[in-house]
Amino acid sequence: MRQKPGARRSHGEKVVKDIRRAPRKQYSAEEKIRIVLDGLKGEDSIAELCRREGIAQSLYYSWSKEFLEAGEKRLAGDTARAANTDEVKELRREAKDLKEVVAEQTLELRLLKKACWGMGATTNEVCRI
Repeated sequence: MRQKPGARRSHGEKVVKDIRRAPRKQYSAEEKIRIVLDGLKGEDSIAELCRREGIAQSLYYSWSKEFLEAGEKRLAGDTARAANTDEVKELRREAKDLKEVVAEQTLELRLLKKACWGMGATTNEVCRI
């Protein structure tokens, strides 16, 4: 059977195509921390560590920079953290409920004060209803 010219692919082209299709590995926070700490230990060179882990040195250095900056912020007292969506929704609902309670209490207090003033009490006297 005859093949069309250019239809036959070399083994190298197939390998390159497979590499392009392969999804990039996603590293968890724990993996990133482990790799950065291994680099900070200094037992192996950064180049050797990156070869072993299959990452670029530039990626290691960006993780290292983020890691050290986060530690610096934490030590400086910046403890703000990003809240997830569910936490934000729950906190907003709770804040709304508390505002409604404060509004009701404020209204009730105003009504009681008006009732006391209507009975001739001054602000420093105790009103007995």
